[in-house]
Amino acid sequence: MYDLLFRATAETLQTIAADPQHLGAQIGFFCILHSWGQTLTAHPHLHCVVPGGGISLDGSRWVACLPRFFLPVKVLSERFRNVYLRYLEQAYTAGKLQFYGDLEPLSKPTNFARYLAPLGEKKWVVHAKPPFGGPERVLDYLGRYTHRVAISNNRLLELKDGQVTFTYKDYKHEQRRKVMTLSADEFLRRFLLHVLPDGFQRIRYYGLLGNRHRAENLARCRELLAVPVPIPQPEPDYRERCRQLNGQDPLRCPQCKTGQMVRIALLLPIARPIPIWNSS
Repeated sequence: MYDLLFRATAETLQTIAADPQHLGAQIGFFCILHSWGQTLTAHPHLHCVVPGGGISLDGSRWVACLPRFFLPVKVLSERFRNVYLRYLEQAYTAGKLQFYGDLEPLSKPTNFARYLAPLGEKKWVVHAKPPFGGPERVLDYLGRYTHRVAISNNRLLELKDGQVTFTYKDYKHEQRRKVMTLSADEFLRRFLLHVLPDGFQRIRYYGLLGNRHRAENLARCRELLAVPVPIPQPEPDYRERCRQLNGQDPLRCPQCKTGQMVRIALLLPIARPIPIWNSS
């Protein structure tokens, strides 16, 4: 199902962007999968970062989008709905979908068709907006989630009497910070909803940013935009990066909160002789 989400999103963006009635250009973008909401419920969605333009279909010029407007949201929403439902039906016909528990009746084709029918009539929503604070802020925000699953440690408040208490933002009420308590079993159930299959790529690149031709495509973009090749900046060391992300020094003593921990030796693993068992 996550693969279908990526495929439908990529096809929708590239098809609408290439349409001469809209942008008429080849675009590049990357997508990051998020599967959770603030209370750890299943909320699968993709964050897509897309430059405001692309290379013309004949490759001769850069086509910029209008200020504060990229592609028509209504058109994107309808196309995404149609493409996703088409992929879903194909997966069902190919026997790639399995249903358990309350969903088991959907294994019958008539029930599945009846379930899908109203989805094609509903209004689907694709949320598109320019980045607040510029591209750097967007990448910094998304970068905090690329290697984290569902909930960070600083949101966990207490484990007591088989209950887990944690904080969350209530987006329906002005992002107020609230507290939720769940049984340990329910907390684990929700957490495990977001453990991805082994080897699953949750960050994927498409179009001009596709891995195979990314370097040459970016060189062509810079040429058309008359932009110089960026000079790589030295990466901050891990201590500085930790300070930027959470305001804490990783070498500060976790007990006294004032002293600095200093490495005085590196203990290497000791090679132990392999025991030979007497099988006589």
